[in-house]
Amino acid sequence: MSTPTATPSETDTGTRWWSIEPDAIARELHTDTDRGLTSAAAAERLAAVGPNALASAPPPSAVRIALGQLAELMTLMLIAVAVVSLLIGQITTAIVVGILVAYNVVQGTRQELKARRSVDALAKLQTPQARVLRDGQIELVDATALVPGDIVDLEAGDLVPADGRIVRSATLETQESALTGESLPIEKGRAANPPDAALADRTAMLFQNTSVTRGTARMIVVETGMRSEVGRIATLLSTVSNTRSPLQRELDGLTRVIGIVAWAAVFVIIAIGAARGQEVGELLFLGTAVAISAIPTGLPTFVQSLLSWGATHLAKEKAIVASLADVETLGATSAICSDKTGTLTLNEMTARTIWFGGSHYQVTGGGYSFDGKVLRAAGEPVQASRVGLAVSLPNDATVSIDGAVVGDPTEAALIVLAAKLGVDADATRREHPRIAEVPFDSDYKFMATFHHVTVDGQDRLIEFVKGAPDIIVGRCATRYGADGTTAPIDADEVTAVLETMSASGLRTLAIGARFLDAEDEASVVSDPMSYVTDLDLIGIVGIVDPLRPSSKIAVDIAQRAGIEVRMITGDHAVTAGAIGKELGLGAGAISGADLQKLDDAELLKDLPDLHVFGRVTPQDKLRLVQLLQSQGEIVAMTGDAVNDAAAIKQADVGVAMGSGSEVTKQAAKLVLTDDNFATLVRAVELGRIVYDKITSYLRFQMSQLVSLLLLFLAASAFSIADGVALFPGMVLFLNFFVTLFAVLAIAADEAPPGIMDRPPRNPKLGIVNGGALAEWGLYGFAIFLASWVPLVWGPDEPSPTEPSHAMTMAYVVVGLGTVISAVLMRRSPETGLAAPIAAVAKLLVWPVVIIVVSTEISFLQNIVGATSLTGPEWLVCLGLLVLVTGFVEGHKWILRRVGAGRAARYASTP
Repeated sequence: MSTPTATPSETDTGTRWWSIEPDAIARELHTDTDRGLTSAAAAERLAAVGPNALASAPPPSAVRIALGQLAELMTLMLIAVAVVSLLIGQITTAIVVGILVAYNVVQGTRQELKARRSVDALAKLQTPQARVLRDGQIELVDATALVPGDIVDLEAGDLVPADGRIVRSATLETQESALTGESLPIEKGRAANPPDAALADRTAMLFQNTSVTRGTARMIVVETGMRSEVGRIATLLSTVSNTRSPLQRELDGLTRVIGIVAWAAVFVIIAIGAARGQEVGELLFLGTAVAISAIPTGLPTFVQSLLSWGATHLAKEKAIVASLADVETLGATSAICSDKTGTLTLNEMTARTIWFGGSHYQVTGGGYSFDGKVLRAAGEPVQASRVGLAVSLPNDATVSIDGAVVGDPTEAALIVLAAKLGVDADATRREHPRIAEVPFDSDYKFMATFHHVTVDGQDRLIEFVKGAPDIIVGRCATRYGADGTTAPIDADEVTAVLETMSASGLRTLAIGARFLDAEDEASVVSDPMSYVTDLDLIGIVGIVDPLRPSSKIAVDIAQRAGIEVRMITGDHAVTAGAIGKELGLGAGAISGADLQKLDDAELLKDLPDLHVFGRVTPQDKLRLVQLLQSQGEIVAMTGDAVNDAAAIKQADVGVAMGSGSEVTKQAAKLVLTDDNFATLVRAVELGRIVYDKITSYLRFQMSQLVSLLLLFLAASAFSIADGVALFPGMVLFLNFFVTLFAVLAIAADEAPPGIMDRPPRNPKLGIVNGGALAEWGLYGFAIFLASWVPLVWGPDEPSPTEPSHAMTMAYVVVGLGTVISAVLMRRSPETGLAAPIAAVAKLLVWPVVIIVVSTEISFLQNIVGATSLTGPEWLVCLGLLVLVTGFVEGHKWILRRVGAGRAARYASTP
């Protein structure tokens, strides 16, 4: 065991304070538990160790982020196009491209600034003031001014301002779910713990930002600031770096591919032109036209707009994303690691069952709502008054009608149980005040109170006791029957009841009673403990932190969608396993201690059969997320406590609950404002819809890119219009006006049916895969052939400098082909001509109008470089587009037939 050094500023952060006696710690820290530090000593230590606050890294500047946006490959390509356009005098082209670059950079910078997170919010977790013993006097000081060696007094309702070793306490319990994930209050006391005690088992310690739910305490401050347990989590957070989302990584790869293809095409076309002896100015003009047609200038804007659409819809569903890219990542989620307390459960203790008179009674309703009933077997009335008195009188908690609780959560559950039995606990306690009590203490594990009651017209004393079943049953001689009579206790019967409740994940609490004569009052008041014997057992109550009503449905949907759900909690593995069974999770539960005995290879081998993890540490949660990610999983980690923050930050989609700690929300990429696990599943569905729309857009956009590249390459190879298949103005007009409405139509399209019945997409497959490349190439080739026909067999010879009917017809075929492509390629392999199509058709009327007016109105003709077409020429263009439609839909029909055949063969395979 390590021991503290004499100088507080040099204290070893690995010191096992919980295993050292308080007197020894006081000597080592040069403090006095009865007088505290002197003001001078406290000031000296504060200067040495620093304030009791949590450090955070400065956020990056907007300029730095903007420069990073400028360094993106797509942006650099657009800048190059703008510069060349200026050099060759294409001022309009340069301005339009420049505006696009500026828009992309500004929008990207704004989103990046919003997405950045730090541990600044941890500072908000500090208690503003603390009661500190200094110079022999209690005084209020800012929590940030606490130093190792300070003596702090605490009582019920206080937040612990720093990590401290308990000097003395009375009936002390703290709620540590924010730190350890343990849903129940923890009994605390002065007795030292073993050096290897887990964080949740260090009952001799109080930890910063946990709350005192019962009793009083005095503690020696041993760790402050970044050296506290919360500070260590903050340090752990700083070791977890933000990673780019799967979509960002895939689009990065796609951009590189596009860049290589585009500039290779530009090089080839310019080389062909140079070989023909074209002038440098003409070659630069041709290269600009090709570059504009080859670079999907609208890609960043569309993806960002669609992600923004997803973020807006998520907000309506009460899910707030930190970054637009996180919207798509949700759709790729293949594994969810969920915290239990407050996420899958209500974090509100609830009496679920009562064993009384040899019978079991089920309690309906959840949380601290008084709505619910006590259901009993026919002909077996529950003794409502006796049970109601027994749970109301030895109880210090209060629960308001709106569910607000003051006091111990378990006692609050008993108050609600009394209400469901028809007993008003507050009124009962006023009517039967205590004349004596034995306060709860972790040493004897029960609470007893004594009251006056009238029985058959006689004034008698009654004692009610509640506490740990093994202790209470051991002090009972008899138990009550359903008819109010007593009978000897059957130890085997009681043991079976306790085992059944424990196996169901219930925390058990026994209640007993004893009648005394009124003349015994004086002796009871003088020595109440001596009367906690010869009790009659009233019954046993089973209490649980119940599931949210929507959690099981949400887990079922997630599993149907091929998402593996695991529960990771600070609760004991037995309790967690029972909750996991109720949720319908897969088999296998393991405790944190057993988990830590497995190396990574062993854990990965066992992981498919493990779905419930109990009594885990923050490091365990982080390790599990990292191991799942190492297997190619896209991991969502949910939680609401500080101890979840590191794993949440590491996860591909960190999900915090809106009621959770501020640090957890700051580390997360998604915050569920309604704390509803079902909202996460809905968010995954929206993420899938967004990704489906992005793939539809890319199918559409890349087909256009392929068709234009082939058009320019063919024009150069066959010396048509010196390689200028379309004027730069035509390409820009198509990209900025016609394509805009096509993109809006794809975005407005309804979600394909059964999207949550599909397995998660394989992130290793990526957007650029064999099937996608085949589609892009085939559909692009079809549009190319249709637009190539008028260039070769048109009514006139296309010119690189003057408008022509042939080039205008090619422009019309490409433009209207863009409109038709938006309809056809919005879905695959499903037909794009099936309903619902009305919303898409309404939007696509506008680009048709734009194409028509740009070829018929003179000032637009001058901008685009087009000329008016005759009626027969328009009919030829439309006929060519019919052929394109038939080709694309025919190919998708083949894909559907092949897919159906494979599915049938798979289904028939034994």
